Amino acid sequence: MSNVLVYSSMAVYTLAFLAHIAEWVLGSRSKVGRTAAALTAEQQTAAAVEVRVEQQGGGTAVLEKPKVVTRSAAGRRDVPDGPGAAGGTEKGDLYGRIAISLTVLAFLVQAVGVVTRALSVQRAPWGNMYEFSTTFSTVIVGAYLGFLVAKKNVRWIGLPLVTTVLLDLGIATTWLYTDSDQLVPALHSYWLWIHVSTAIFCGAVFYLGAVATVLYLFRDSYENKLASGGNPGSFARSVLERLPSAASLDKFSYRINAAVFPLWTFTIIAGAIWAGDAWGRYWGWDAKEVWSFITWVAYAAYLHARATAGWKGRKAAYIALIAFGCFLFNYYGVNIFVSSKHSYAGV
Repeated sequence: MSNVLVYSSMAVYTLAFLAHIAEWVLGSRSKVGRTAAALTAEQQTAAAVEVRVEQQGGGTAVLEKPKVVTRSAAGRRDVPDGPGAAGGTEKGDLYGRIAISLTVLAFLVQAVGVVTRALSVQRAPWGNMYEFSTTFSTVIVGAYLGFLVAKKNVRWIGLPLVTTVLLDLGIATTWLYTDSDQLVPALHSYWLWIHVSTAIFCGAVFYLGAVATVLYLFRDSYENKLASGGNPGSFARSVLERLPSAASLDKFSYRINAAVFPLWTFTIIAGAIWAGDAWGRYWGWDAKEVWSFITWVAYAAYLHARATAGWKGRKAAYIALIAFGCFLFNYYGVNIFVSSKHSYAGV
């Protein structure tokens, strides 16, 4: 039953993927629309300057046409956020709302599939890589929808999100599927619920931060090219101009990585306590333990770099992506290619 629900959710996610594609395609604003928006911004700037002149001199002065400010200070830009994937168009917004509705439906179907799997085995539904993958992608979508419910402007994550979820579920159902079975005796512990659930949640949030970081690098290059007088291609303009500014993407990635980092610390501590109960030692330099710690060090380095003047921006972003790469290797690489005490989680 759970497999049928997972496949059903994949079908709905596919429809959501197509709706997001339509959102981006139909939301591509025309040259007339972009020009009108630019003129409106210039008129607002001119009106603000005129008001300041009247307040200071008591009269109205004729000023030169204001120019669009790209950089407000050295190393910083005064760039507004883009209009979003819908591009400010009604059709784009309509398809975006359809995509979100389909994503919600797919999430509910997938969540029921995860619960059904748990009921069939009478334990936590993450005892092997197949179960972990289906639960992991469910939590990722849940975290994304949580941001939307909180009125956060994150609809730009929608397309890469459903693409990743479809890839994750495709790998899970094709190569990682394992029949329902009971766990080895050492894993029958309440720490399974605590340790693995926090690891899944941390990975889901780290994923959202990684998507924001990748988009930040593209948007930052786009803004750099504009600032240096370059002329980006039409595709880059159509896509990247609709994203939040590089500063907003960088701030979003930093905040959610920083917020979940203490929970990842707790995940490692909880795993050590569980290892002490199950295997009689808290730390044994097992491959999974080592790579969990490497991931912790990498994210700690990112947070430190983000607070260091010379390493802010792109350098810190590269460290964030390396840290997420460590998480992915800990998830896939260690379980598949490395023999360890955590080999129970293999395919």
